[in-house]
Amino acid sequence: MNIDELYQIYARYPKVITDSRKAWTHSIFFALKGELFDGNDFAAQALASGCNYAVVDRPELVTDNRYILVDNVLTALQELARMHRKKLDIPVIAITGTNGKTTTKELIKGVLGEKYAVYATSGNLNNHIGVPLTILAVPPRAQIAIIEMGANHTGEIRELCDIARPTCGLITNIGKAHLDGFGGSDGVRRAKKELYDYLNEHGGMIFYHEENPALAGMLEDAKAETIGYGREGKSECWGKTLSASPYLQVELHIDEESFRISTRMAGVYNLENLLAAACVGDQFTVPASSIADALSVYTPQNSRSQVFRTARNQLLLDYYNANPTSMSESLRNFFEHIQGPKMVILGDMFELGDEAPQEHAAIVDLLLPQNGVTRVVVGKHFYEAAKNAPGIIAFGETGELKSWLISNPPSGMFILVKGSRGMKLEQLTEFL
Repeated sequence: MNIDELYQIYARYPKVITDSRKAWTHSIFFALKGELFDGNDFAAQALASGCNYAVVDRPELVTDNRYILVDNVLTALQELARMHRKKLDIPVIAITGTNGKTTTKELIKGVLGEKYAVYATSGNLNNHIGVPLTILAVPPRAQIAIIEMGANHTGEIRELCDIARPTCGLITNIGKAHLDGFGGSDGVRRAKKELYDYLNEHGGMIFYHEENPALAGMLEDAKAETIGYGREGKSECWGKTLSASPYLQVELHIDEESFRISTRMAGVYNLENLLAAACVGDQFTVPASSIADALSVYTPQNSRSQVFRTARNQLLLDYYNANPTSMSESLRNFFEHIQGPKMVILGDMFELGDEAPQEHAAIVDLLLPQNGVTRVVVGKHFYEAAKNAPGIIAFGETGELKSWLISNPPSGMFILVKGSRGMKLEQLTEFL
């Protein structure tokens, strides 16, 4: 079946699913393949559970007209999304960066939602599958779409831009993450810049942090319209931190108005995310007071800078993901702004390739001077980096750390828990 025919079917059944367990009526199942599964094997189940059609790429499965045979299911999904995007006559804001993508996306969604019907990426569906699914899920009533874009290799952001066709874009920052896929820090910079390149080529609009030299340096010859935000009052949207112990309080300036905002977010590093959202809202003519209101009520989810109180301790949970940049920023914020007895529990940072040993060692170096803090690390790389470090408690596996916490339960402490998702640090919270 060609893409025009498939789009006609999608127009009648606009709900696209890739998990047969979530099948329902008026939907189309796309039989995607993964490392450990082949969605084609679940096509019949999806149809039996209520899907109207199943898009497959194995001819032997086609037993009736509910099966749509294509050469490649993933390619068909992406082409369908590309066609649907061309029919959406709305602004599309793309967000990428090493850290803060999802938080910034949610903040912008909240701000723009004060005035517009906004549709944004759900969770972190930000890759070559998630972006097409997001585009296809944009409802007819949406006035603005916000598309988060992640990448682990060069060229991926460009591919996502070709599908999503953003009219505006924002890079939160450029740091150290997915170094094995990008081939080092220079590769990260080139990959993120692909968003700027697309917007320059297509006459888009770029929001950027003026005091970030990496971002500003990539815009010296920009053809797109550029709109900056910062901390020093040079921009129409700027602000400064008033307190972060643990919740972030900021002084926010939008045009000629100023606001003191008490947020529900932890960490001074979130100031940049707040300013980005304010800048986007201001450009889209959201009233300044409405911007301030939206920023003050946003509550982090999914263990991203979440403050959580147990019966014995107060926790700062930040184990949704981790890389050297976010880890060092979290530690500096924690050591500088949190008062009283403190403890840090750090898990390995993944996808660093050959640079993993030195990057974990650099984090251990940040821990060494903090003699008044209980310092615990876990994971293969952290164990090797810290096993002989004075005053640092090191474990090779999360299970070993769990047993230690059961025998040595902390009490009366403020505890930072941070690491990559693969370390499964969420298993520890019941013992804290």
